[in-house]
Amino acid sequence: MAKPESKKIFFENLSGAGKAIAVLTSGGDAQGMNAAVRAVVRMGLYVGAKVYFIHEGYQGMVDGGENIEEASWESVSSMLQVGGTVIGSARCKEFRSHEGRLKAALNLVQQGITNLCVIGGDGSLTGANLFREEWSGLLAELVEQGSIEADAVSKYSALHIVGMVGSIDNDFCGTDMTIGTDSALHRIIEVVDAIMTTAQSHQRTFVLEVMGRHCGYLALVSALACGADWVLIPEMPPEDGWEDKMCQKLSATRSRGTRLNIIIVAEGAIDRHGKPITSGIVKDDVSTELCVTILGHVQRGGTPSAFDRILASRMGVEAVLALLETTANTPACVVSLCGNQSVRLPLMECVQMTQEVQRAMDGKRFEEAEPLIRSTLPPTTRNTHTFDARSRVCFSAPQSNFNVAVLNVGAPAAGMNAAVRSAVRVGISEGHKMFAVSDGFEGFYKGQIREIKWADVGGWTGQGGSLLGTKRTLPAKHVDKIAEQMREHNINALLIVGGFEAFLSLLELLTARGKYDEFCVPMVMVPATVSNNVPGSDLSIGADTALNAITATCDRIKQSASGTKRRVFIIETMGGYCGYLASVGGLAAGADAAYIFEEPFDIKDLQANVEHLTEKMKTSIQRGLVLRNENCNENYTTDFIYQLYSEEGRGVFDSRKNVLGHMQQGGAPSPFDRNFGTKISAKAMQWVTKKLVETFRHGRVFANTEDSCCLLGMRRRALVFQPVVQLKGETDFVHRIPKEQWWLKLRPLMKILAKYKTSYDVSDSGQLEHVVRNRPKESDASVAM
Repeated sequence: MAKPESKKIFFENLSGAGKAIAVLTSGGDAQGMNAAVRAVVRMGLYVGAKVYFIHEGYQGMVDGGENIEEASWESVSSMLQVGGTVIGSARCKEFRSHEGRLKAALNLVQQGITNLCVIGGDGSLTGANLFREEWSGLLAELVEQGSIEADAVSKYSALHIVGMVGSIDNDFCGTDMTIGTDSALHRIIEVVDAIMTTAQSHQRTFVLEVMGRHCGYLALVSALACGADWVLIPEMPPEDGWEDKMCQKLSATRSRGTRLNIIIVAEGAIDRHGKPITSGIVKDDVSTELCVTILGHVQRGGTPSAFDRILASRMGVEAVLALLETTANTPACVVSLCGNQSVRLPLMECVQMTQEVQRAMDGKRFEEAEPLIRSTLPPTTRNTHTFDARSRVCFSAPQSNFNVAVLNVGAPAAGMNAAVRSAVRVGISEGHKMFAVSDGFEGFYKGQIREIKWADVGGWTGQGGSLLGTKRTLPAKHVDKIAEQMREHNINALLIVGGFEAFLSLLELLTARGKYDEFCVPMVMVPATVSNNVPGSDLSIGADTALNAITATCDRIKQSASGTKRRVFIIETMGGYCGYLASVGGLAAGADAAYIFEEPFDIKDLQANVEHLTEKMKTSIQRGLVLRNENCNENYTTDFIYQLYSEEGRGVFDSRKNVLGHMQQGGAPSPFDRNFGTKISAKAMQWVTKKLVETFRHGRVFANTEDSCCLLGMRRRALVFQPVVQLKGETDFVHRIPKEQWWLKLRPLMKILAKYKTSYDVSDSGQLEHVVRNRPKESDASVAM
C-alpha cells in the first residue's frame, strides 16, 4: 500500500547520528552483492552513522577482531562492477549454536553495533532473526559472565535487522527478483547463444543443466529467453511418460526443418514420484548423441548486470532508511522488489512462506505447492503458462477465422524480435492467422504484408534489431492506402511493437476510425525503444540492453585509466530528450554526474560539479565519470562540457570524451528484454483475442470504443492496458517524453552515492507491508527494475 501523496518526508529530516550499522554477506555469493554493500556504506555515512564491514559473514562476526572493520567512503570505491562479494562470505556452523551467537553479540557490543544489514538467502536471514530475538538474553548472559558492563544492556537494548536477498536462484518469497538473478541469466544466455551456432551447424540437440536445486526460475526464464523446446523444473514435475512426449515434440520441430533443439534442465528437476531428472538421464532417455553442458558455478561469476547494480543500490539505500526508522517494536524486515517498486516485508513472513512451499514440494504435494508458488514466489508458474503458449506446436489448433497483423514502428530496439515471435506463436496457438508487416507503416501502405507461420519466427528471440524491418513513418499521410490493405487482407486486429512513433501512430489510427471502418478493430501497442520515453509505461523493451551496453562501456573506459592518475570521462548517451539512459546508466556505472533535459542546469551547476570532482581527486579517488544525455541542452554540448572540465580541472585531472552512439541500439538482447518482450507480447495477444470475441457481431469485427485502442505498459506494480487517448494528457508531445517519469526519483541516489549533498524524497518508503498470497492477474510485472 502506497503512502498518501500528502505525506511528504525528505531525507534532510533523517539522521543516523550516534548509530552504528554493520553490513555482511552470508551464504552463497551473488553478483551485485558489492553494489549493495557500497550503497549501505555510502548511505550510512551520508546520514552520519558509523558503518562497519563484517568480513567472512557470520564466521567473521563470531571470530571478531580484524573481521569487523570500520568502513570509509573510499573503501567501497571501484567495487560496483566487481562480481562476488569483496567482504567475503562463509558458512558458519558455530553461529548456529548458542555459544557462537554469544561470541557474536560480544563482538558487536564492543563496537557499539546494534544495526545489522544482512545480505544473503533465507538461511542467513533466518539466523539473523533468531539472533535478534535472543539479543536481550545474550546481553544478560554477557553481563553475568562479566564480559560487559551492566549499563550496556540498556544502552544496546535492541538489535535491529534489515535483510536483502542475494541469491542467483530467485527462490525467496515476497520479492520478484533477488540480487544476482539477472546476472546469472546473462551468463546462461551467453552460453546458450554460443551453443546454438554449433547446434545449428551440426543439426544437434543440446541439453543444458542450470542451477536451481529448489527453484526453476533460472531454467524457465532462460528457456523463454532462448526459445528452448523443453524445460524441466522442480516446481512442476512432468507427468509419467514425459520422455515420449518430449521426443515427439523434438521430432515434430525437426520435421518442419528446424536444425537444432535445446532442452534446459534445472539441477533440482524431479518427476512426479520425486525421482531426480538430471541432464544425464535426459540424454539416456532421448539419445546418446545428445550434447550435454552443465554450467555449474560459471553462473555465479562475472561482472554484475546493470539491472543487478541498480536493484542492489536501491535496496541498499532502502535498507539504511529502514534501519534509521526502526524502533524496539519494529519486526525484522526484508527489502524486496514488487513490480517496479521497493517494498519492506516482515522477514519471517517471507521465510515461513518460502519454507511452506518447500515442505509441500518435499512431501510431493504438488497440487498444494502450485498455488503457493503462483502467488508468493517469483511467478514461475505464470512464466510456465507463457512458455507453454509460446512453445507448443499447434498442428490442429481450432481456427478462429480472425486475421491479426503485427508490425514494428520507430527505431530498432533489442527485444523487438522476441516480442514479435511471442505474438505470432501465441496468436497461432489461439487459432488466429498471423500476418507480418515489413518496414512499419511504410511497408503497410505499400502492401508488404505476408502470412507468417510458426516456423518462420524460429530463432528470433536472441537476435537484435528488427527482422521485420522498422521505419519511423506515421500512417496519417497514407491512411487511405493502409485502409485498403486492411480491407484486402481482412485484418481484424493490429499489434504494434515500437516506441514513441508507435504511440503517435495509434492516435492517428484512432482518429481515422471516423472516416474508415477498417480501423474499427482492436489495436494494441507494446512499448519498445531504448530511450524508454513512451507514456504509460515505466519500462520499454530494449532499454535494459542499452543500459547494459552503456554500463559495460563505462566499465571498460574506467579500466583503461587504471594506470592513469586523476582522469574524468565525459560520456554522451542516446535518449532524445529523455534522460533515462543517462540517469539510470549513471547509477549503474557509478557516475559522478548525469546531465539531462528534465533537470535543467546552468554554468554554475557545471562549475560546482568540477569543483566537487576536484575535491574527490585529492583523495584516493582517481577516476571520474560524467554522463550527458544527447539533447539535454543545445548550448552545453558534449564538446563544451569536455572543454570546460579540461580547462577547470587543469593541474588536478585531465579529461576524455566518448560518444556511445548507435552501439546502444545494437547487439543481442539482454535476458531481461527477451523475457519482458516475450511476456508482455503474449499478454497483448491474449487481450487481442478477448477483444476480437467481444467485438464480433453480425459476421464482422467492429470496435470503435476508446478501450479497444490501448497501450500495454508497466505502471509501478502492474501490467496495465490503457486507452491511448487517455495518455494524451500525460504526454509532452514537443519533447516526446511523458510529463512525469518515475526514474527521476532515482537521480538523488546517484548523487548521494557520488557524495553530493542533496534531498531525497522517501515518501514511498517506510511502509511495512505483508506478503500477498493472491496477486491480481494484471500484476504480472515481475520483470521490472
